Amino acid sequence: MGLDAKKSLDRMEFSENTENTEIMPRSSSSTTSPDALAVARDEFVSQWGAIGSAWGINRTMAQIHALLITATSALTTDEVMEDLKISRGNANGNLRELISWGLIRSVIRKGERKEYFEAEKEVWKMFCIITRERRRREISPAIEVLQNVAAKAGGLKSTEAIAFTTQMKDLLHFLQTADNVMEKVARADQSIVVPWALRFLK
Repeated sequence: MGLDAKKSLDRMEFSENTENTEIMPRSSSSTTSPDALAVARDEFVSQWGAIGSAWGINRTMAQIHALLITATSALTTDEVMEDLKISRGNANGNLRELISWGLIRSVIRKGERKEYFEAEKEVWKMFCIITRERRRREISPAIEVLQNVAAKAGGLKSTEAIAFTTQMKDLLHFLQTADNVMEKVARADQSIVVPWALRFLK
């Protein structure tokens, strides 16, 4: 075969191979934006931590609670530590405290030595648990303090003492009313309380 004929044949083969080759699109993995769900979840965990202080728990405890609320399955202590970047002692202490509140529970899986944790996810039950625990930890001790100081000043006859005792009794009456309402709400069914509350707010 002559040199010119060989060059012509090579050009024909190159042209055929080029026509039959599918051009693959450039991978977009390097330009993919962060997972929107993960971003939203992280935001919730962070903000729930800030909100938690308003109902009597520390930021880390609230963040662990938020993490377990949004988890699709039970998590181990190691997974909680890794996700929130906290120490084992911090994770263990706050997990035990959440269990004592009744907001999460320990799960033992057959054949596994690791302990798993899952949250109560029903919103009404969560609300009732928080209401019950705040009543026990905050309202009840305050009532006891007011009862004690009112009793100590009750026998005094000075104008200042009478004013003090009256103030303590007014505060006590208010907290006892609040305590009674919180107790009923914590024990009630959602179908009873919510319509009642809506009627009250109208």
